[in-house]
Amino acid sequence: MKRNLKFFQNFAWILFILFICLSLFDIRFGTLGLFCMISPIFFSSIGKGRLHCSYYCPRGSFLGKFLYTISLGYPIPSFIRNKYFKNIVLGFILTVLTTSLYTGGFTLINIGTTLFKIVLFTTILGIVLGIIYTPRIWCMFCPMGYTAELIDRKVRSHNK
Repeated sequence: MKRNLKFFQNFAWILFILFICLSLFDIRFGTLGLFCMISPIFFSSIGKGRLHCSYYCPRGSFLGKFLYTISLGYPIPSFIRNKYFKNIVLGFILTVLTTSLYTGGFTLINIGTTLFKIVLFTTILGIVLGIIYTPRIWCMFCPMGYTAELIDRKVRSHNK
């Protein structure tokens, strides 16, 4: 099982590249970003923790694969691991998402455009930070990963 997960992790970046290319071709493909938003919530809600983040996340795979050799490896600032910082990032992304969807409407084109812009912006941020610190630094405060972590904590405390 673990071998299959590692295999997927090594090649999930292809899905990320495909997402970017398809979205550039037709912005409605940007709605595929919903899978990367729903998947971590699904896995954490059934008690699998951040399984999506560790093995299935296409962006995490992309960052890990392509930034590994060029990352400068500076020490990670402590505030990045802070829950308040993670809450601010989550709140900001949710505000951008809901504001954009509310003002632009819930059409396929607007949903695709909104998700694609968020993914593109956060990926650029992840690349810049990944070059400076560690390739997958974005994963430390990714809003979906953080949400999965919060859900997982709740599920585990409920199952005790």
